[in-house]
Amino acid sequence: MFGLMQDHPLLISSLIEHAATFHPETEIVSRTVEGPIHRSNYRELRDRSKQVANALATLDVGMHDRVGTLAWNTCRHYELYFGVSGSGAVLHTVNPRLFPEQIEYIINHAEDKVLFFDISFAGLVQELASKLRSVTHYIAMTDPAHMPDIDVPNLLCYEELVQAQSDRFTWPEFDERTASSLCYTSGTTGNPKGVLYSHRSTVIHSLMELAPDTFGVSSRSTMLLVVPMFHANAWGMPYAAAMAGAKMVLPGPRLDGENLFGLMRDEGVNFSQAVPTVWLMFFQYLDANPDLDVRSLKLEGVGIGGAAPPRSMIERFENDLGVEVVQGWGMTETSPIGVINRLLPKHMDLPEEERMRIKMKPGRGVWGVEIKIADENGEPLPWDGKTSGHLMVKGPWIASGYFRKDGDVLDADGFFPTGDIATVDADGYVTLVDRAKDVIKSGGEWISSVDLENAAMGHPAVAEAAVIGVAHPTWQERPLLIVVPREGQQPTREEILDYLKRNVAKWWLPEDVVFVDELPHTATGKIQKVKLREQFGDHTLPGVQSR
Repeated sequence: MFGLMQDHPLLISSLIEHAATFHPETEIVSRTVEGPIHRSNYRELRDRSKQVANALATLDVGMHDRVGTLAWNTCRHYELYFGVSGSGAVLHTVNPRLFPEQIEYIINHAEDKVLFFDISFAGLVQELASKLRSVTHYIAMTDPAHMPDIDVPNLLCYEELVQAQSDRFTWPEFDERTASSLCYTSGTTGNPKGVLYSHRSTVIHSLMELAPDTFGVSSRSTMLLVVPMFHANAWGMPYAAAMAGAKMVLPGPRLDGENLFGLMRDEGVNFSQAVPTVWLMFFQYLDANPDLDVRSLKLEGVGIGGAAPPRSMIERFENDLGVEVVQGWGMTETSPIGVINRLLPKHMDLPEEERMRIKMKPGRGVWGVEIKIADENGEPLPWDGKTSGHLMVKGPWIASGYFRKDGDVLDADGFFPTGDIATVDADGYVTLVDRAKDVIKSGGEWISSVDLENAAMGHPAVAEAAVIGVAHPTWQERPLLIVVPREGQQPTREEILDYLKRNVAKWWLPEDVVFVDELPHTATGKIQKVKLREQFGDHTLPGVQSR
């Protein structure tokens, strides 16, 4: 027996239609690539998205065709989010921070039919155009006055293309499992892999972002979306904001502290999301400008993901600015919500140190994501907060495979292997021990490079830290700590090790500390351990004869 409920597909077009109907005047504020602030609203966004859909038809873009973007967080990019997917095509947001060779591979692998690009990437597009086999049209996302002078075939102006179209368009209905968008992993090893989201997975994921135990997005939210729209669909927030009717503030290409602070102050931002490196730049701007009135900010909460935030960052947000930090863990393959850190009622009366210990964990399970940790044979391990194993997840917004890549990805029970080593405690809080390929095996025991890095980041003279394993004749591997000092600071090896002695087990102490001006990062802000191992893999540890 089936229930007597109406059956309508869960489609991305329903999100923008809802926003335009019930929140038509809610603002969308965007720093444009050209410089000025642009103001629109959900009604205008819906109408412009329909013009985009009509424009795609004139370019012979049909169902399932891939539409590439090389673009920042702007109102035009937001229009593509709905205009492309709503029409039945697949939005492929390309990360412009990747190496040109990777971008070439990704666009060719996806077989993008058209490519929309911000004018800041005009030179990159000109460099790549002759190598992109499937692209038939290139659309510069600007107005006629700012069109780039580049030599690419079938170059069109976005504003001319869109404004020539009618805003009358009937969103098609189709199976909710139809592909909606495509994001590629950052490809730190091998070629990047394509994660193909569906309309269904996107809408369900958006519902979870509105839940109070995740980000609590609502019509009362004014969201500064700093996380790029080419990173796992900006963590799904463009869709969730439309679902809730939240005011959106888009920073454009400028992620510097001055721009972010100004937008927060002027637009009454009460929630924002970004990776830790952006928040570090934000605090550096505040430190360099002590006369700024931080009390003028209405910021109530920030979301942090992509990498573990240092304890000092959480404490500064919460103690100095009175801002609640919500961190989480996820990946492109999890849309990206995997776990979210919200304290339980029983934690509220704990001493501050104990509460902070819990807040430093990536988070606990949310509805929609099943979690298990498994041993090398795939057998489940206990949730005791001590036993570590391979972190596995499954759910309606978790990838089942990769675009155009054969081979099984899931285990026999349908769980996706994340590549992380983790523990889970009795309350369901996940703690990442390490990436499976980064964990340090010393004397038969595992040392977490993540925990060591977080501990080192607590030193006031450390701006950034990374830990890798270096070969040792007795212990197989020992940790090497690589430190970027804070500006104006010159810490010594002995100072760092003395500090760590108070924070980590003795046998975890790094065997040596080296200082560098900067660490190599991937296009998504993660530290490139592969490059560090190439650079320091032959480092001679104190007391060990050079090989």
